[in-house]
Amino acid sequence: MTDAQGAAPPAKRAKKTTRGATGSTRSRKPRPKVKTEEPTAPSAASARPSPQTPQEAPAPLNELVMAQTADSLAALSTNLTHAMTRANQVFSTAFIEQTKEVASWQPDPLGVQTALNDVWSHLAQQPETLRDAHAALWQRYADIWQRHAAYMLTGKLPDEGAARDKRFRDPEWRSNPAFSMLRESYLATSDFITGLVDKAEGVDDATKRKAAFFIKQAVDAASPSNFLMTNPAALRALLSSHGESLLKGVENLAEDLKRGQGMLAISQTDLDAFKVGENVATTPGKVIFRNRVFELIQYAPTTETVHEVPLLIFPPWINKFYILDLQPKNSMIRWLTDQGHSVFLVSWVNPDEDMAEVGFEDYMREGVYAAVQAVQDATGVARVNTVGYCVGGTLLAATLAHMAKVGDTRIQSATFFASQADFKCAGDLLVFSDDAGIKFLEAKMDEHGGVLDAQTMADTFNSLRSNDLIWNYVVDNYYIGKHPPPFDLLYWNADQTRMPKALHLFYLRRFYRDNALTEGKLKLLGEALSLKDVTIPVFMQSSKEDHIAPAQSVLRSALNFGGPVEFIVAGSGHIAGVINHPSARKYQYWTNARLTPLADDWLREAQEHPGSWWPHWDSWLRRMSGSDVPAREPGQGKLKSLCDAPGEYVKVRSGAS
Repeated sequence: MTDAQGAAPPAKRAKKTTRGATGSTRSRKPRPKVKTEEPTAPSAASARPSPQTPQEAPAPLNELVMAQTADSLAALSTNLTHAMTRANQVFSTAFIEQTKEVASWQPDPLGVQTALNDVWSHLAQQPETLRDAHAALWQRYADIWQRHAAYMLTGKLPDEGAARDKRFRDPEWRSNPAFSMLRESYLATSDFITGLVDKAEGVDDATKRKAAFFIKQAVDAASPSNFLMTNPAALRALLSSHGESLLKGVENLAEDLKRGQGMLAISQTDLDAFKVGENVATTPGKVIFRNRVFELIQYAPTTETVHEVPLLIFPPWINKFYILDLQPKNSMIRWLTDQGHSVFLVSWVNPDEDMAEVGFEDYMREGVYAAVQAVQDATGVARVNTVGYCVGGTLLAATLAHMAKVGDTRIQSATFFASQADFKCAGDLLVFSDDAGIKFLEAKMDEHGGVLDAQTMADTFNSLRSNDLIWNYVVDNYYIGKHPPPFDLLYWNADQTRMPKALHLFYLRRFYRDNALTEGKLKLLGEALSLKDVTIPVFMQSSKEDHIAPAQSVLRSALNFGGPVEFIVAGSGHIAGVINHPSARKYQYWTNARLTPLADDWLREAQEHPGSWWPHWDSWLRRMSGSDVPAREPGQGKLKSLCDAPGEYVKVRSGAS
């Protein structure tokens, strides 16, 4: 693959409209007129699952049991026998596949048992803490027994309102005293076990964090909702279908194990319903540059004029970029072009074994630096605005610090979505970033020729929200026998990428483990880096419920920059907090000009605004974007078109995804 460059005659430009002042800081008039032509509409399969119409309450289990006949019980018995036989075949095949890697198997590669032993040993020295915790647990058990004993006299359980825990939404969990007692007993025990970890004194933060994470994994796995015989919805499906639901579930399991080559690759959506470039990632544009690390997409304008300063986006390399361009109705890319921005986007390569030794400095040099130069070549503009999302923002921040050191002023502003530069308060991924976790991942990468396989990455992220992304689908897919419906976001989530060994290990060691950038211990491309040297305007978005880049972590990162920083908090999490199109009228965001050390303090003083934060950001971004110029068509500048968006790199799939 070679760099794509060369001169091209300028295309005929649309007539410029008058729209405000030419200075970057003056007020502006309404945005340019949007072109009338629209992209081809996506197919029906691309739509999100439509909201379900209200349905009658499911039949109580006792009625289903009483309605069984000799014939239905015979059919149930036959189907259960077939399901068990088929399950044995499926598990035998999976076991044979897994034994191929038995030589590299380790009983506790992440050092979980060591962390648990440390926590329990400290708790053993806190007899009063243990006594009080056990007393509270038995008091809670007694209350559960008392309330359910009262049911035996009154025939009515107390009204607890709507179920907040998705696992227990089935009405049987509240209306049936047996299931109600099971649910409440489980929740009481769960709170007791997880609470003990928090109460352990004298345990270092990293050890306590690891113990808490894996105890929660075990506790979540032990939920009665995750077992066929203690899940009322699964039992109802079993009885209603005379066992056919379980037969279908076993076949779903077989398909997922086959796709994962013996490992369970849980289907979260219909993977055949989408195709990149056809019903996802459909915003028109051209690839105008390519090297071994990325393709550069220039998107077609949708306005007659555009802002002079172009916008260059660096998405994370651990996911594909089209989370920013799922559908026209929720596409940030399309929305930005409609606001008059010249949008350029980096589409990272899905690396194979040949890129095992490509490292962080390579992604700086051949990624950020090369992309900035390519945008300049394409537009003839001296400076660019930039965006970094998640790890793409970490890369951008490090490169900005290097640019500041060497006097490179080509980047005019930087926006960060859910991105961290200070990792002291990073989210749940810290669990996998100590020496044991890094050693484990290094061994996994060596097994796959020097790249981190996509399924390992998917399993890691799924484990961070196991109830929503694992156990929910175990129940629906394997017990109830459903096929997951088409859902663009979950299709994107399953379309994972591989990562080069050198790049990923450096990122984990020097950022997550060592927090080297903000502690002044990071040297890249020959320069010792400091974010205090970065004095350009910075906009930092965080999300209130983000478990990967918590608001506190993003705020700490914001405090490290040396120039003006606008920090906001959006509603929802790592994805929905970012991808929130204004037309959806969902969630909210908070603003506060004063940066405080603690996010809780910042939020208490902040002003809440309804809806999407995108217009607020656009108002900030337009002040950095110069005057208006005729719209730029992809390929009309120095760099010629190589192919249509979304390009070729994004279409390369990985393993079970």
